[in-house]
Amino acid sequence: MSHDVLIVGGGHNGLVCAFYLAKAGLKVRVLEARDIIGGACVTEEFAPGFRNSTASYTVSLLRPKVIADMRLHEHGFRIIERTISNFFPLENDYLKLGGGTARTQAEFARFSKKDAETFPRYEAALEGVAEVLRDISLKTPPNAGGGVHALLSAALQGRKLAGLDLEAQRDCLDLFVKSARDFLDGWYESDAVKAAFGFDAVVGNYASPDTPGSAYVLLHHVFGEVNGKKGMWGHSVGGMGAITIAMAKACTLAGVDISLESPVEKILVSGGKTVGVRLRSGEELTAPIVAANVGPAMLYRQMVDASDLPAEFNRRMSTFRTGSGTFRMNVALSELPDFSVLPGKEKAEHHTAGIIIAPSLDYMDQAYTDARAGGWSKNPIIEMKLPTSVDDSLAPAGMHVCSLFCQQFAPELPDGRSWDDVREQVADHIIDRVTDHAPNFKGAVIARQIHSPLDLERKFGLIGGDIFHGRMSLDQLWSARPILGHGDYRSPIAGLYMCGSGTHPGGGVTGAPGHNAAREILADRQFLGRWRKVG
Repeated sequence: MSHDVLIVGGGHNGLVCAFYLAKAGLKVRVLEARDIIGGACVTEEFAPGFRNSTASYTVSLLRPKVIADMRLHEHGFRIIERTISNFFPLENDYLKLGGGTARTQAEFARFSKKDAETFPRYEAALEGVAEVLRDISLKTPPNAGGGVHALLSAALQGRKLAGLDLEAQRDCLDLFVKSARDFLDGWYESDAVKAAFGFDAVVGNYASPDTPGSAYVLLHHVFGEVNGKKGMWGHSVGGMGAITIAMAKACTLAGVDISLESPVEKILVSGGKTVGVRLRSGEELTAPIVAANVGPAMLYRQMVDASDLPAEFNRRMSTFRTGSGTFRMNVALSELPDFSVLPGKEKAEHHTAGIIIAPSLDYMDQAYTDARAGGWSKNPIIEMKLPTSVDDSLAPAGMHVCSLFCQQFAPELPDGRSWDDVREQVADHIIDRVTDHAPNFKGAVIARQIHSPLDLERKFGLIGGDIFHGRMSLDQLWSARPILGHGDYRSPIAGLYMCGSGTHPGGGVTGAPGHNAAREILADRQFLGRWRKVG
């Protein structure tokens, strides 16, 4: 059977792109390398009876339009909101973030009355800028060199920003160019309060909170919503794989063909145009359009021959930066962690939150410094999630699963060693650091699954273990994601498009790149059809 479009990679953005194209009447086939649909948004059994979201692990950024258009709720999609956002164990104390403005103020007042008073203004300032991000997330960035159309697009997208008052525009500038520390120092005085917000600046970001531009990553993590509530995060019932299973059902109903265990090895090009793909098996599939849901580094360095791309494009793509500094673990537990600063093994509110071991910005900066020098942090930044505290379908009765999302682990070790040589040692180190805060943790471990940066690359195709398909720095955002002149989801090769997180608006389970890429593919087909009629 011939197809109009081949989608390389069955992650969530690939499925979203496939859905919109199929709904428009195109014949679409999704080619997924693994034996499970979903890319890095999957639920897998990692030990007998224990299932978990093995890569991506929490939800907020998925665009409401995508949820509605794909009718995901009809296919099993359900999100449980966090009562509080995060729980930070500190030295002889703790901080709980979230639960509403008044409650957060009361919590902050234990550390600084000034910070408690500041919080509503800070919250409003971030929300004002986040609303601009929400507005442009489903819009195609204006393409550099795109002439009048690009100028008009830039003007339209900038209208909402221009509509902000002067103070809000200053906040926006600060968030895009300042370090997280500089930005937060302008608002708060308590180290604990700064850490509560600064953590978002280093999630998936191999950088220090002192790195210029790191404040933007903080902002990127607050533009989401859950069940219509802005800024919320939640748990996908059944794990993150329930989201992509729902998407796959929507795609199948729309007529999409989904092929598992079909790894693409090469994009086929003839006469400067895309003509299909070659699978690792040697089989060649033809189609006039290919949409790549893999990251730009994998696409242009591994799947496309350099001779098929402009030399200057190759040069610039060779410097496209990847590597989020992430070490990811899934752990089977016999009981819930019993934290020294908030004792108890019975399920409590803090067990349902994101549990963050990163008590200060200095701690986060040192974690990055350690990783740069030695490959990993002596005291890493750790986010723990306990999905079974709200979803008992993931483990045997009375037992639990735990996600450990750990930051500041070098994409490549500085001494030339492989991550395969040290992954077990580093996993032990991480478990020991959690046990420092919850003394029963190590003894409760039944089994564990390890994903070093190298494992993330091999298993999920995340080059350098980069969960965002590319650094979320100012030079790799909006019209410059992945590269200036190709921020509109089109590659330099006719018929080859990008629909993954290496394009605007970037990383996280958003569905936005897939949505936007489908729109551009359909626009090109419509234009080509009109041109052919005229011709």
